[in-house]
Amino acid sequence: MKYQSLEQIELEADVHPGVGMSRRERLERWAELLEQQSERCLSTIEGTEFGDRREREAKRADNSPLAVAFEDPVLRAEGLRGDRVGDAVEFFDLSHDEVHRLVCYCHHGQTVVPGIIATRVRMMARQDEPATLSPVGMAIGGLSAVAALGLMFLAF
Repeated sequence: MKYQSLEQIELEADVHPGVGMSRRERLERWAELLEQQSERCLSTIEGTEFGDRREREAKRADNSPLAVAFEDPVLRAEGLRGDRVGDAVEFFDLSHDEVHRLVCYCHHGQTVVPGIIATRVRMMARQDEPATLSPVGMAIGGLSAVAALGLMFLAF
């Protein structure tokens, strides 16, 4: 095996140095890829909630939101192994239920606009962010969560 510097390798291959992407970065990347697909509708995956775990994990469809992710060389280099439900569950650290809501036929019909899925993926990515209190939230800090939500809605 011949030694080559990183600069030499970069001339011949896509090099992505670093320790890897966080869950949030992977999801944000997927959302960006979906947004780039604005000219086409994507296929949904039928019956992602049916069957035993192994059958659910094996489900896939051509031209699905999961296929868009798998087409990306960056996500594949990060470890995305395929465009099946189980691959998405593992790689994006999502539950089966979350993937079901994102890509299943029963939620969207036969096709789905990529921007809809991108928005939902981005929301999932931001679930990891620490919650911050708005000025209204700080002012009502002593109230119950239900009362605080009611007052916040009244404030807007």
